[in-house]
Amino acid sequence: MVGAGIVGLAVARQLLIETPGEPVTVLDKEAEVAAHQTGHNSGVVHAGIYYPPGSLKAQLCRRGRDLLGDFCEANGIRVDPVGKLVVALNAAEKVGLAEIERRALANQVSDVVMLDGHGLRRIEPEVAGIAAVHSPSTAIVDFVAVARALAADIETRCGTVRLNSEVVGVRQLPAGVAVVTTTGELAADRLVVCGGLQSARLAALIGGDPDPQIVPFRGEYFRLTPDAAARVRGLVYPVPDPRYPFLGIHLTRRIDGQVDVGPNAVLALALEGYRRGSVSWTDVRAIAAWPGFRVMARRNWRMGAREMLGSLSKRHFTAQARAYLPDLRPEQLMPAPAGVRAQAIRRDGGLVDDFWITHHDRITLVRNAPSPAATSSLAIAEYICADVGRASG
Repeated sequence: MVGAGIVGLAVARQLLIETPGEPVTVLDKEAEVAAHQTGHNSGVVHAGIYYPPGSLKAQLCRRGRDLLGDFCEANGIRVDPVGKLVVALNAAEKVGLAEIERRALANQVSDVVMLDGHGLRRIEPEVAGIAAVHSPSTAIVDFVAVARALAADIETRCGTVRLNSEVVGVRQLPAGVAVVTTTGELAADRLVVCGGLQSARLAALIGGDPDPQIVPFRGEYFRLTPDAAARVRGLVYPVPDPRYPFLGIHLTRRIDGQVDVGPNAVLALALEGYRRGSVSWTDVRAIAAWPGFRVMARRNWRMGAREMLGSLSKRHFTAQARAYLPDLRPEQLMPAPAGVRAQAIRRDGGLVDDFWITHHDRITLVRNAPSPAATSSLAIAEYICADVGRASG
């Protein structure tokens, strides 16, 4: 197993559950688990209201949410069902709420409720909007705590989590796989790769199709000061704009009681570029060389310019947030940690939105695991292990 994020750890644990006594080793180049996307996650346990019915996201999110709830209860990890409002600011956005409600019901999320402006403000008195879809079962959790509990469970089941071990080579053998790391070489019957931001690089190591490639987008956040945070009870999301690939600024209450505002989505100049000054010229050249990136950039340059303006101007960012939280002032926004989204982009410029899992002989590769991957992680693990079992049989 390559990758000690929440998906990789969940898969390793599931393999140990299904094949007790078989050795399972998790490899990761970092010094701790959940160092990247899991550790920079907003902490939202999604109910599954957005996703196209029939997609892997739709299928695995609901199952994953239930499994995650059971796991957290068994391990003493608090899950807080604060609820989510998807808020329409005008009549055009109100039309989009009907599609969200339709998808939610098709995905068997039966507790969603359509609200008018008065109903919205009964739940979030300080939030502006003319209508909303309310998802009361959407919750928040500490996904780093979940990842650490998964790692502990792996070791309890006699698995191994080997950190500070970067994978630098993979060779297919007649009866297995050789994995070369910076701490030595391992032999395995099968290999599952959950590489997140590094998934395209790892796919290249095994000779996989270069399509899709990963392009990193930094999600930049602010955090509300305590007085402003008191105005937000749960999660406040915009109606998705189908013309654009990213959701836009929203308000996210975290499990520690803080409220984040964001993100802006701006191109990162390194796969792990959490700071504006982080630049990897190797990564920049790879991004620029990918035809799909150039196509995507031409299609979405207006959105990119708007996101960059929000990144450079705190007042512009505040104005976007003020659409949902009137009277918000720039001084009520404090810098918050950024995340990096591993956006898979096809050669034709299309953005891969669903989970994408491929098989190469004895190697299973998770090519794309965007949100709600953390929510769905335990269900993704079941799905992958079922595939591995069929391939092994």
